[in-house]
Amino acid sequence: MPTSPFHVLIIGAGTGGLCLAQGLKRAGVSVAVYERDRTWRDGLQGYRVGIDADGKRALKANLSPELYETFVATCAQRPRYGNQMTKDKKVLFSAGPELLSEEDRPSEDELDESVSRMTLRQVLLTGVEDVVTFDKTFSHYEQHADGTVTAYFADGTSATGDLLIGADGANSRVRGQYLPHARLVDTGLVGITGKTPLTDETRGLLPQRMIEGVSMVHGDKGSMCIFHVMQFKWDTRGELKDGIGGTDADAIRNWPGLLYDNSRDYIMWGFAAADTWLPESVLRMRGQEVQQVVLDLTRNWHPDLRRIFALGDPSSSFPLAIRTSEPIDPWPTTNVSLIGDAIHTMTPGRGVGANTALRDARLLTRLLVQAARGEAPLLDAVHRYETTMTGYAWDAVIKSRAQMDGHSIMHKGGLGGSLARAGMRTAMRVMDHLPPVKRRIAAAESSFRGAGRDEEG
Repeated sequence: MPTSPFHVLIIGAGTGGLCLAQGLKRAGVSVAVYERDRTWRDGLQGYRVGIDADGKRALKANLSPELYETFVATCAQRPRYGNQMTKDKKVLFSAGPELLSEEDRPSEDELDESVSRMTLRQVLLTGVEDVVTFDKTFSHYEQHADGTVTAYFADGTSATGDLLIGADGANSRVRGQYLPHARLVDTGLVGITGKTPLTDETRGLLPQRMIEGVSMVHGDKGSMCIFHVMQFKWDTRGELKDGIGGTDADAIRNWPGLLYDNSRDYIMWGFAAADTWLPESVLRMRGQEVQQVVLDLTRNWHPDLRRIFALGDPSSSFPLAIRTSEPIDPWPTTNVSLIGDAIHTMTPGRGVGANTALRDARLLTRLLVQAARGEAPLLDAVHRYETTMTGYAWDAVIKSRAQMDGHSIMHKGGLGGSLARAGMRTAMRVMDHLPPVKRRIAAAESSFRGAGRDEEG
């Protein structure tokens, strides 16, 4: 590949920023990443992230074949069932692979993967260690008449390049300076997340369909909790579990980037409720204190589910205000741009936030490589990226917000909220007893997972 005639600065070593760095480095484009975390280990936190067909295409395009194979090997077992349940552990609706005909079943490339966010970050850091600098808190940038741009950091240092990419998340300082009118809005919902180790005791608290699937449990006043059991392919000693072999085993054993052992199986849970039902100080709580909030709000839930909350690792629990971007009009293209949550934060309603960031990274990599080859001016490549990205990203933001707004109706108090919740549960029970309807829902969900547009075409 040719040597790049320009240098790219990336602010933020998250999912999108590192995927972009991987693609640019592989293509010979000069790139440097600056991350505010003090060390490699500081950012190794978080929970399950679902990687859909768009995300897999991006990773496959930007990573080396060997590293992509490592990503696949580090994924957890795929969920087989989608469940909707009551707080009493009664099934409202459940659909699994047995409902799909052969022609409806997605291909291997279209199947969703479940990966620990901290493991994914380790994969994405592998091989780009020499272009990532930690303990660099971005302060501001300056654009110069010669077409370059300089990033300044809180420690008094700076870096100059030809293009600055803000990949610094929902609270992006790059966006704050570049597009100050692009704001985030609160949805009125707060999520509280946690991890509970999967042991003989906790496994016995869940029915098999919950262990093998993703389950949404519906409680009072519109509260809800998602449960997802993460079961990995290797054990805490670094050995592949029974039944795992071949390329998976080789990928794990030959992976030089494993910094943190995240192989312990666990139950991920994410509780959500309207902020009106929560203590005013909930967003400042951590650990056992915020876990107690969940226990207080689920006093009439099934004891087995409350036991899972009680056994959660306190260090893993924290609250999160659920916010979303609002689409903005096109802006003039310059040598500063944005990817991922830095430009299109979205609610978790459709689970596509990380995948959209990966999609950004794949698209921008392809266009910048074309510019490096002399096939297009640099700013033309950036303009094409922004035009295409905002098309699919704003669509995802709007649809994710609409789905979350639907949930918000059920979070309301009074008769309206009660009727909405009752209607939803009745509808799910009816659909659960209509096999043709269940098959159509399962097929539609399968089609959605693989339906992303392909910017490589």
